[in-house]
Amino acid sequence: MPTATSKATVSAKSHVASSGPSPAVMGTYARQDVVFERGEGSWLISTTGEKYLDFASGVAVNVLGHAHPHLVQALTAQAAMLWHTSNLYRVANQETLAERLCAATFADKVFFCNSGAEACEGAIKTARRYHHVCGHPERNRIITFKGAFHGRTLATIAAAGNEKYMEGFGPDMPGFDCLPFGDHDALTKAIGPATAAIMVEPIQGEGGIRTIPNQCLVGLRELCDKHGLLLILDEVQCGVGRTGRLFAHEWAGIKPDLMAIAKGIGGGFPVGAFLGTTEATKGMVPGTHGSTFGGNPLATAVGNAVLDVVLEPGFLDAVQRKALYLKQALARVHDENPGLVEEVRGAGLLMGVRINAKVPAGDVVKACTAEKFLAVGAGDNVVRIIPPLNVSEAELAEAANRLGRALKSVAKVA
Repeated sequence: MPTATSKATVSAKSHVASSGPSPAVMGTYARQDVVFERGEGSWLISTTGEKYLDFASGVAVNVLGHAHPHLVQALTAQAAMLWHTSNLYRVANQETLAERLCAATFADKVFFCNSGAEACEGAIKTARRYHHVCGHPERNRIITFKGAFHGRTLATIAAAGNEKYMEGFGPDMPGFDCLPFGDHDALTKAIGPATAAIMVEPIQGEGGIRTIPNQCLVGLRELCDKHGLLLILDEVQCGVGRTGRLFAHEWAGIKPDLMAIAKGIGGGFPVGAFLGTTEATKGMVPGTHGSTFGGNPLATAVGNAVLDVVLEPGFLDAVQRKALYLKQALARVHDENPGLVEEVRGAGLLMGVRINAKVPAGDVVKACTAEKFLAVGAGDNVVRIIPPLNVSEAELAEAANRLGRALKSVAKVA
């Protein structure tokens, strides 16, 4: 048994009082030196009592902000009854959430997991398995695109082809043809007898808020139909209301065969899933895939609570109105900082501010933090602006003001 002086007695708050990050935490993140202890809507409160306007949203996770009363009630009510049983048994909340997701989307089937990486990996497995059961096991290659981010597993880093994330983890996982973003000729040439699917983010989040035009999504759907391929959409970051519709691909009027989701569907609780049609998922029979924690009672209670709010009549219409307000506010920031801000891009409440290459976007993110405003860096020297979907227009205006001040402070140093 541990004694009073053993390591086991370290206080939960002891590290907060220290002068820096705990060496006990593996150093895989370049964390900013601030610790938050609670949140209220679009705001976070640090352990020193300072309030930050949170437009990082846990990297597009907290779609309803912090401590949303409906989510809190759903989680605490479920926690008082049942946390976990595993998928050896039926899970009532899971079945309800699956039925609701299918009713609201193209899908007929849902598999629950815990993260976006797992959801993407599951979609990849499902696409390969589909061709296997159709008698074409040789069709196992997935076409993907540079700038994508599908997760941190060995398969998903190989899928995205980002050398920064792949370095030191070789040999690279085979089976992916990663093409330049927007190169239509390369895409048509890459399709061959071994191609199983095309996998794409409707909006590249980590890649710099690069949006695929609706007509290109239509073209991808047509290309897949022509060649007997599955279309896999990664809506981990851009889904669950982020663009003003439940999923971003709906703006193009298309339907994928498979789709990976996570982040927003849990509103802060770890929930992931991949969705598919009956045809695309016909190879996923007992024993082909699994997850110990995926879709457990706690996770799916929160997922159902998120849908309660996001699918409420008028909610997504309000997101679209706020998105227009944010776009206009960021356009003013652009106009006021012509030498520093090169472009404002994105859709809905997933926006990016591209910074002049002479100034690292990370410097702007740090300057925003100094203004008590939280944003997220991305590829292509972009600062991501990702507010909660229930943000107020007053908070959107305040965010633009704080971003403007941060840009001016960076400009003075540059």
